[in-house]
Amino acid sequence: MGSTSDKISGTANEAMGKAKQGIGEAVGSDRMKGEGAIQEGKGKAQNAVGDAKNAVKDAAGKASDYAERKL
Repeated sequence: MGSTSDKISGTANEAMGKAKQGIGEAVGSDRMKGEGAIQEGKGKAQNAVGDAKNAVKDAAGKASDYAERKL
């Protein structure tokens, strides 16, 4: 999965997790609140992976540019 895909999936999972938590709160379901918290956490992790992939890609590009200038 690319960094953009990770971030899109992460944002969707965060939103769904928050929604589940809200619904769980409204209907008094601890299970749904728990599932929502887990899904939100998964989304945050996916966003972090997307950010890390972007950072690696940027660093690789800078290293390549530097190497080309030195040659």
